[in-house]
Amino acid sequence: MTAAVDAGVRGGSATPAGSRGSAPGLARAIRIDTAAIASAAGLAAAVLQFAGALKGAPLVAALPFDITVLSLLSLGPLLVLLGLTRRWWVHPLLAPALAGAGLLWLWLVVAGTWSVSHDILSAKLPEVVLLAPPMLLAGAMAGADAGARRAMVAVVLLAGPFVGASVAWGLASGAVVLGGAVGANPDLVRVQYQLAGLVIACAAGLGGVRAVEAAGWRGRLFWLGYVAAMGVAVLLPGGRTALLSLGLCVALAPAARLWSAARPAAALGWVALVAAGGLLALGALLLDPARADGLRTLERFTQGDVESSARPALWRAAMEWGSAALPWGLGTGGFTLAAGYGERRGLYPHNHLLEAWAEGGVPGLLGWLLCFGGAVLVPLGRLRRMAPGRLARMLALALPVLLAAMVSTDLGNRMVWFALGLVLSCGVVARRRRGWLPPADQTRRGSA
Repeated sequence: MTAAVDAGVRGGSATPAGSRGSAPGLARAIRIDTAAIASAAGLAAAVLQFAGALKGAPLVAALPFDITVLSLLSLGPLLVLLGLTRRWWVHPLLAPALAGAGLLWLWLVVAGTWSVSHDILSAKLPEVVLLAPPMLLAGAMAGADAGARRAMVAVVLLAGPFVGASVAWGLASGAVVLGGAVGANPDLVRVQYQLAGLVIACAAGLGGVRAVEAAGWRGRLFWLGYVAAMGVAVLLPGGRTALLSLGLCVALAPAARLWSAARPAAALGWVALVAAGGLLALGALLLDPARADGLRTLERFTQGDVESSARPALWRAAMEWGSAALPWGLGTGGFTLAAGYGERRGLYPHNHLLEAWAEGGVPGLLGWLLCFGGAVLVPLGRLRRMAPGRLARMLALALPVLLAAMVSTDLGNRMVWFALGLVLSCGVVARRRRGWLPPADQTRRGSA
């Protein structure tokens, strides 16, 4: 398969014999429909992925419908139509990751038979079995189609400033108290702001990619200013993981864009530039710690170390109980009860790997390593065959969510499985079926 295929080759087809008059017009109409299907699928996928962050904005919260439900219901039919109007090619590199995912899902079902949990098991298992597979498929399909990718990128580039401005407005107006809104569940509000940090980090990474792709200084300065604004916005919610994710996204996603375009010196220079900027910002903070006042994310770094979080205790407990329950594990959802926390799902191990180890034992650990470890091989193996901007955009969209899986979220979280599908989409090629294209279309290459 040539590089042109990954870039989105379009091939024209001869007009069928006997076609007259309206055939080209009909073909053009069908072509517009297929493009609209791809864009709508990308829009629905992006909204579903970041619905939790968007619903934290007052304008979205005031809508008379739930955007999560709406995007979920619309995404399924759109993906079916997308599948029917595309020719799909799947690289064999996906086999280990897909086999690992299947093994992990199947084993978690089996491990549920000896779990002592009832409430967590009944809530978590349907998410793992019924929601995770279609979310992985949705990420792979949406990431493979050029039109859907463009729509996802556009939504996130708009959502980043929107969510950041909503958080700033909430803090300025006193409408939100970080760590808990008045009369609301503090845990839910905390999760809301973690999600806000994720979408801001993804937007910053995409903005960095656009900055290195810009043809002139005016465009570069605009996108660099966009990245800087996202860097300020991520300091407000209080998510330390989001801040680290933003730094990695801004450094690695544009560098991947430059590296895949055969510009290794520029890629290394970009990473050095981002690192220098981060060190300068850190130095300014250390010289005057008062500058962190009001910036909840920086306050959490300067006023409390990692041990002040409950995560280290949960990680140690997961390692100890996983070792004690060898070789089959505690059973799906059984960690919190075994560790003495009761039926409290919020006290899961906060690390996907440790959760698979504690609840799934050796088979769960092997399935997780094969699934997520195998997924890393896909973009690496396809690097020279992909359009230069494709890997960078998938990296910016997936990296913050996958990093969050190692410090937060559990195996039932749909965002992680969708992000994994985006990574796997690097080994999937979607081309429009020739019979759906007008004869006038010419082969061309795109990098979106």
